[in-house]
Amino acid sequence: MTSRPTGDAPAEPPEGPAAWTGYSDGQTWIESKLIVAKKVARPLRHFLHVEAAGGIVLLMATIAALVLANTGFGPSIADFWETELTLFEVGSFHLEETLVHWVNDGLMAIFFFVVGLEIKRELVNGELSDPRQARIPAIAAIGGMVLPAVLYAVFNAGGDGSAGWGIPMATDIAFAVGIMALLGPRVPSPLKIFLLTLAIVDDIGAIVVIAIFYSKGLSFAWLGLGVALLGLIVGLRLARVWYVPVYVVIGVGVWLAFLESGVHATIAGVILGMLTPAKPLRPKPTDIKVEPATSWDTVRSTIFDARETVPVAERLQNSIHPWSAFVILPLFAFANAGIVLSVSGLSDALTSPIAIGIGAGLVIGKPVGIFVAARIAHALNLGDLPEGVSWKQVVGAGALAGVGFTVSLFVSNLAFIDDDIADVAKIGVLAASALAAVVGAALLATAAPKT
Repeated sequence: MTSRPTGDAPAEPPEGPAAWTGYSDGQTWIESKLIVAKKVARPLRHFLHVEAAGGIVLLMATIAALVLANTGFGPSIADFWETELTLFEVGSFHLEETLVHWVNDGLMAIFFFVVGLEIKRELVNGELSDPRQARIPAIAAIGGMVLPAVLYAVFNAGGDGSAGWGIPMATDIAFAVGIMALLGPRVPSPLKIFLLTLAIVDDIGAIVVIAIFYSKGLSFAWLGLGVALLGLIVGLRLARVWYVPVYVVIGVGVWLAFLESGVHATIAGVILGMLTPAKPLRPKPTDIKVEPATSWDTVRSTIFDARETVPVAERLQNSIHPWSAFVILPLFAFANAGIVLSVSGLSDALTSPIAIGIGAGLVIGKPVGIFVAARIAHALNLGDLPEGVSWKQVVGAGALAGVGFTVSLFVSNLAFIDDDIADVAKIGVLAASALAAVVGAALLATAAPKT
């Protein structure tokens, strides 16, 4: 019998394949001493588990879109995204959209599904499950949505940009939490939870705004079908049907019905996420004993029992979130942030009331609205500020909440049909989000308690 390897060198020379593959007994490929595993795979795995990683990839995709749009490749890339793609055609019914719309209406529904899962988990088991802990960030989020919309309206009421009041209401969770993660110990954990709770309530508000104010040309027949399919999902849950593929098929039907109804298809993703069970089917065992399997049925039953000790919502979020953070959101940014810039065009855009309204909303309205609303809630004893969190840190978190980016760009596409106006709004979103990120990071860095 060989002794177990320790450190970098095995206690005894490996035999067989391990002698030339770099593996030790019991190791997987990623744990081996192979150069690719050591220098690429393991660092990549670590990066993907860092909170800031999603924001970094999103930022890289945005920069790539802007750079390429302003080179000779720009027109070709723009034409590519406008390519028509027919998903399927049955008789007179056909589902055809441009590639950019497939990203915005299709893939972003998956992103909003993950948002729905996060909201459901927080309502059942997280910060939103404790009313007193949730009240101040929830009220702060409302203040951080209302004031930006009001400031935007001050600059654009009655003008060409009046429909864009929903743009500065949004907060980009990936960027905001990512920047906090980069600040490390300067940001206490309770403040991160405060911002996450605030951002989730902000997402709920954005979803309501999109559903009510940015859905157009309602078809009640399609909407009725979507609601009926949602009712079917509720019925299947009550009947304790636990086969996920059934829900996937029905969920696709809900998405299609909402897409055709005029209610934005991403709303279907949110509703489906919030209908997903957030409590486990099986209780967590206190003492797990694995008996030798006597048949495949025994193995399957054991796997099912073990899997169902984790809620479906948590499992789906863990499996889909990497695709959402590292594929869907960067692809959305690459498809939508490719704006052609020129000195005169940039100057005109940043002096337009649309961009100014967005900037005022995100950079000023967000932190001020969040701080004032939180102060009022605290003064009325409606809730508690997280322990160890100062009011200066609340202002810093509010400034980071001004990084609207993903959802703000998304609402820009919904608010404006005219591409030129939409581009002005996007320039405003990018500039204001960048400024909010710098201001928020600076405030949090200086607000850290001295040791």
